[in-house]
Amino acid sequence: MKAKRVEVTKQQVFQRIKNFNEVSLGYTEAEAKLEASRCLQCRNAACIRGCPVEINIPEFVRLLRDGALSQAFASLRSKNILPAICGRVCPQETQCEQLCVLGKKGQPLAIGRLERFLADWARSTGEDRNKRETITDSGSHRVAVVGSGPAGLTCAAELASHGISVTIFESLHRPGGVLVYGIPEFRLPKAIVAHEVQQVKKAGVEIITDVVVGKTMTLPDLFRTGYEAIFIASGAGLPSFLGIPGENSLRVYSANEFLTRVNLMGAFRFPETDTPVDVGRQVAVIGGGNVAMDAARCALRLGAESVQVLYRRTEQELPARREEYENAREEGIVFEFLVSPTAIIADEKGYVTGIKIIRNRLGEPDESGRRRPVPIPDSETVLPFDTVIVAIGQNPNPLIAASCPELKTGRHGEIIADPETGATSVAGIFAGGDITTGAATVISAMGAGKKAARAIVQYLSQGR
Repeated sequence: MKAKRVEVTKQQVFQRIKNFNEVSLGYTEAEAKLEASRCLQCRNAACIRGCPVEINIPEFVRLLRDGALSQAFASLRSKNILPAICGRVCPQETQCEQLCVLGKKGQPLAIGRLERFLADWARSTGEDRNKRETITDSGSHRVAVVGSGPAGLTCAAELASHGISVTIFESLHRPGGVLVYGIPEFRLPKAIVAHEVQQVKKAGVEIITDVVVGKTMTLPDLFRTGYEAIFIASGAGLPSFLGIPGENSLRVYSANEFLTRVNLMGAFRFPETDTPVDVGRQVAVIGGGNVAMDAARCALRLGAESVQVLYRRTEQELPARREEYENAREEGIVFEFLVSPTAIIADEKGYVTGIKIIRNRLGEPDESGRRRPVPIPDSETVLPFDTVIVAIGQNPNPLIAASCPELKTGRHGEIIADPETGATSVAGIFAGGDITTGAATVISAMGAGKKAARAIVQYLSQGR
């Protein structure tokens, strides 16, 4: 219980702020085995309850500890089709690791880092060649999956393992969804995403890109072409804005646009790529989640002289992962807490010159359970900036639901679906991930994809 967690090696700060290479270098085999030896191998392991995809954590950790890496990876992969991704970006500290018994008197087991090590080892040795066997032969059943993010990939792979013919329709030119357009290279290298997507394709899943369901074709069109069920996993890619004066000024970005330009379109490699991104010298990022951290750290690497994150609550309420917040602080990102923008100021040519903010104090808790920011009278001031990135959340795109009016949606455009099965108001249509919950985590989306796959198999077995 007293053994300390094995820390992971990271790029030195002075190096990493000048490149987009991965910050965390991961465990060596010796480090992974040493960390795995801390596991208590609890009989009724609480950590499993914290995993949305039901990984048998004590089993793969024990096998890793004993040097049985092939068997350890097989155990991990039997539940998680995207282990190298989850090991890097999932918030284990609020899920499996939060329930680890070791955390009661010390540091919980580094489950995510062990998962990453195994996945990287399997990729480097070729051990991760797809070996998932077909469970049953469901004949000629065909299912369409809309979106190739974590929910869609997981659902498709699970369905394929049941012998079902699955086609994923992706609106962008590369599969991966938020994994390719939203998460920077220094957190999740795109070669790893491409590799894990390839494993899903090897499982028998077809992926068709450049198809915007709701525009190129509709949900009824999919049924007419022979698909017996549809799983909607199109995520939440519609950016939210503040609704304040000056928000249409030049050099005001949504984090969605900014990160898509940087990650998917390769702006960080300009002029090798064709997509530039105009980052000024003084950048403000509005928001406090993981997306805000990603945008701020990208702006710094793209040459900004200073980057400041403006957040309306305090550090204690910051929703970003602690690891990402600490990385940002190490890299020189400045945080201004308890401030809310009230207007964006621009010059006569329309370019941003500053943000008018008002300072807050914390009041009573709101519907989120966090204390509500309350503006302090007569505390307005103007902070100088020449670029603003708005990172205050995303909502589902309404295109898909609009193509099928029978689909029930919520007030933010999210599709209403049973959280245990993904069933929607339309027979044969299932949904899961951010399209039903709003922006959430990769692993929770994967859990939704897995649950929906089970429900779809049952739906097809009952003759629809």
